[in-house]
Amino acid sequence: MTRPRVLSGVQPTGSLHLGNWLGAIRNWVGLQDSHDTFFCVVDLHAITVPHEPGRLAEDTLTTAALYLACGIDPARSTVFVQSQVSAHSELCWLLNCVTPLNWLERMIQFKEKAIKQGDQVSVGLLDYPVLMAADILLYDADLVPVGEDQKQHLELARDIAQQRINARFSPKDAHGEPIPVLKVPEPLILKEGARVMSLTDGSSKMSKSDPNEGSRINLLDPPELITKKIKRAKTDPTMGLEFGNPERPESDNLLGLYAILSGKGREAAAAECAGMGWGTFKPLLAEAAVEALRPVQQRYAELRADRATLEAVLQQGRERADTVASESLQRVRDALGFLPA
Repeated sequence: MTRPRVLSGVQPTGSLHLGNWLGAIRNWVGLQDSHDTFFCVVDLHAITVPHEPGRLAEDTLTTAALYLACGIDPARSTVFVQSQVSAHSELCWLLNCVTPLNWLERMIQFKEKAIKQGDQVSVGLLDYPVLMAADILLYDADLVPVGEDQKQHLELARDIAQQRINARFSPKDAHGEPIPVLKVPEPLILKEGARVMSLTDGSSKMSKSDPNEGSRINLLDPPELITKKIKRAKTDPTMGLEFGNPERPESDNLLGLYAILSGKGREAAAAECAGMGWGTFKPLLAEAAVEALRPVQQRYAELRADRATLEAVLQQGRERADTVASESLQRVRDALGFLPA
């Protein structure tokens, strides 16, 4: 039986942090044995906002190395760089031509980022969700792991596939039934650890774009810096930690991190820390974080010291990704009526 296919990716801007690992990459690792997994470094998305050209290539290699260091196995997954598969850009353009402008203007993330960028906002930022749709639809993905903040983008990809391509351009079989051009993906919502919050504000998601470095623990932070950030993390005056109290978002977030990083799980962590003060808890969390990240950091250092092997992994991934993507792109080209090459 064909395994369901999963597609996901992370931008190579900023440093990957605990939220990226626990909310995304750690779950990707668990999917490798049961799914056909494609993981890309989405560097085309990285230039929808101002970026540093001199860092883009190295940041792309860093992100790919962290994928592997966190447990993505190139023997079981296809790991590749988005911009190295030209079908992403071409399908994005084809989808642009059938996607209504008002669908993009209602995207919440665009509205939020456009306010911050003012007159400097780019067409690329507006078009970001169509490129994301192309990323997904090129690989006939059955499932796309998404957090709450990406659900709207996945819905757009589904709408484009179903309403703007399949409904309008699907060829008919011998019985007059439509043959779908694109597979309509389903969301894969992974619960535990899916939303890691900021260390400085338990009601805001941990983010690479937050200007406050103390708001996140980066995967490559040294032990002393991890300890320092956790020591300074925002808390409340209440003794004892607990889950589920909306008045105590920092308690919920930090206890959740401890439950995952220590490997104890939520029930055991809640019982252990129910009567514990913050001064006792924070060193426990810091130790758990340092130990959980130690093997990731060691493996990352090995991978970055062997650039040739890392690039070979990405080349192998590019070749497989290009084969699959080219077939999907050709179906769309045919459906839209282009002259065959």
